[in-house]
Amino acid sequence: ELFEKLIMPPLEKRRLEWMKTIAEALSALEEKQKCVLDDLASNDVFIDTVMTATQAAVRNSQAEKREALKNTVLNAALPNPPDESRQQIFVGLVDTLTVWHLRILRFFADPARVFQEQGKQAPQYMITGSLSQLLTTAYPELKIERELYDQIGKDLYNRGLLGTDGFHTVMSGSGVHGKRTTVLGDQFLKFISEPK
Repeated sequence: ELFEKLIMPPLEKRRLEWMKTIAEALSALEEKQKCVLDDLASNDVFIDTVMTATQAAVRNSQAEKREALKNTVLNAALPNPPDESRQQIFVGLVDTLTVWHLRILRFFADPARVFQEQGKQAPQYMITGSLSQLLTTAYPELKIERELYDQIGKDLYNRGLLGTDGFHTVMSGSGVHGKRTTVLGDQFLKFISEPK
């Protein structure tokens, strides 16, 4: 009874909000002639992705993760989506990774873009710098969270999304700004980003 009183109403509210969001977003895609909803109803891979994303969305209250899950559904609805295995892996990653995992992965895909979006000037290192310096300049709140971002970096590396397993190696000033995501990491980020 306590579970039903405390947990069920918020979960039901999340589920209804999610269904409304997805319905509106899919309708908008169809209006832009990016998909045909009637065709999606018979697409088992799409239905599987919607169901997996829905279960994850109900479990997550964080807006960034819910947005990423919504984007997985929309990208699955478009022509030529990733294959079924990748779709399921990518939705599972959004479900299990933290918001910081997603932010840090996105950051290392294109550090300059993140600085630009934040309205900050990307630091220029004259001789040498490190990825940790670059990361904590973009996200000052991480300066006192070295253990956290080191663990996140290892997680992303072990999952094949990031091509480096450490952020503290000293490198050339220009090398610090390079892209660090793998091909799989780029595919993942594209699948969880708003469709173009």
